[in-house]
Formats: sequence, C-alpha cells, structure tokens
Amino acid sequence: MGGARTVLPKRIILVRHGESQGNKDTKAYTTIPDHQIPLTDQGLDQARLAGQAIHSLISNNGSDLSWRVYFYVSPYHRTLSTLREIGRSFSKKRIIGVREECRIREQDFGNFQVEERMKIVKETREKFGRFFYRFPDGESAADVYDRVSSFLESLWRDIDMNRLQNNPCHDLNLIIITHGLTSRVFLMKWFKWTVEQFEHLNNPGNCEYRVMQLGEGGEYSLAVHHTDEELLEWGLSPAMIADQKWRAQAKKGEWNEHCPWYLEAFFDDLADSDENVENDNSDSNSTDC
Repeated sequence: MGGARTVLPKRIILVRHGESQGNKDTKAYTTIPDHQIPLTDQGLDQARLAGQAIHSLISNNGSDLSWRVYFYVSPYHRTLSTLREIGRSFSKKRIIGVREECRIREQDFGNFQVEERMKIVKETREKFGRFFYRFPDGESAADVYDRVSSFLESLWRDIDMNRLQNNPCHDLNLIIITHGLTSRVFLMKWFKWTVEQFEHLNNPGNCEYRVMQLGEGGEYSLAVHHTDEELLEWGLSPAMIADQKWRAQAKKGEWNEHCPWYLEAFFDDLADSDENVENDNSDSNSTDC
C-alpha cells in the first residue's frame, strides 16, 4: 500500500523585518547586541501593513477561504516583533503553527560593532566579494549559505512528513520572517543561483517580501506573483527572469534540461551535438601543409 501523497505549500513567502533602530542609526550596534536591536515605530507600522498585504494576497482579497499559514521566524528581537505585528492580520483559525528557527538568523558581524572599524571592514568586503568575505569574529555569506542549506533540508522533511499537521484540503502558506542577506541566500540555494549571480542581488527593503508560488507543474517561481520590473529591480538578470517564467509552467524535475543559462555560466561555446564536437576537434588537431 503506497504512502500518502506529499502536499506542497502553495506559497513560501520570505519577509525581511521592519525598520530597526540599527537601520535608522548604525551607532545602535556599538552598544546593543545585534540580536536585541528593536524595531522603530516606523518598523512596527511597516510590519502591520505587511501583514495586511500578505493576508490579502493569501486570501485573494477575502474570496478564498480554504487556507492556513505556518510561520518560521529568526530569534532576533526585530524579527520576533515583526512576526507579532504581522500576526495581527490573522486569526487563530488560520495559524497552524510557528517555530523559532536559529538557522535563519542574521549574518553574524562579530559581537559589538565599532562604527569606524565596521566602515573599513565593509569597504574591504566590497573589494573582496560579498559572498566569501568573512567578518572578523563573524560570518561570511557562505557561512550563512551552509546553515540555510541545513534549514532547507529540515523544511523539506517537515513538508514531506507533514510535521506541520496541515489538512490537505487547505492551501498551506509558509511565511519565513528573516533578514535581508539570509533571504537572498535562501533564494540562491533554492534556485541554484551562482555566486556571481548572488553578488548582483539587491537587499530587500524593510518588510518587503518575496513570494515563491507553486506553478502549474510543481515548481516554485517568483514570476507567478512578481513582475519582470520587480525582478530586475532585485538584481535578477534577464536570463534568470526567463528561468523564473519557465518554472511557473515547468513540470517538476525538468529544470536541468531547460536551463541553458546555467550551463553557459560554466562553459564557453558548448557544441550543440557530438558531431559538432568531433568537427571542432578535427579542426583544432589539423596542421597546415
């Protein structure tokens, strides 16, 4: 007798926290531990408005009734406060669970931050490369990538084993409240973007969200909900946007066969057929008489 069919979430929504005191004044990081930085009043307002917008999206402006949400949240003060304000838009009936998840926390910048030193460090990061540069006593984006990868493995087990206890009659929406770099790394890992492509991504604004929605064939795509203009603004290249559009219609498991831009990121002028390869080799091995 076969096992139960895995029901995939309809949406996975990544939300950056609202404006924090550190976003408003970087001097806050010199006296307050990063994980204790609070939201500003504007940040609280942003979170409430984001909750209303996300509720409207999920419920299709109130016309869809069979849906539920499950929250994952970074343990930082600013993300927990963002969750609390977003949650004001949802009833207990709609929220099937919430989990604090340390692996989606902010990049570690190295305890208290000395303002002048941090300015020099960030300038060095731009020269070195944002993905591999490791902050003194802190983390690199590559380190964040490793723990986000671990989180994704757990996320898939939660879905596959229905640990979230969602009724399959209800559309499930996962809402992940995290940080700017962490959300970019999450998308990089999910969509198999390269390091070079990551370097061109822009940070989301406070309480901006990215909606990965399940396409017709079972692949998640940013292009179901978001426009080409939005994707370009976030730093996606035209080829990456074309891939997102393909995913919106693609059947699960077909990715490698329909992603020429990914091969082109690693190889120069690949031949279209074995015959072309043999002809190229013959030309390169021939000598003039």
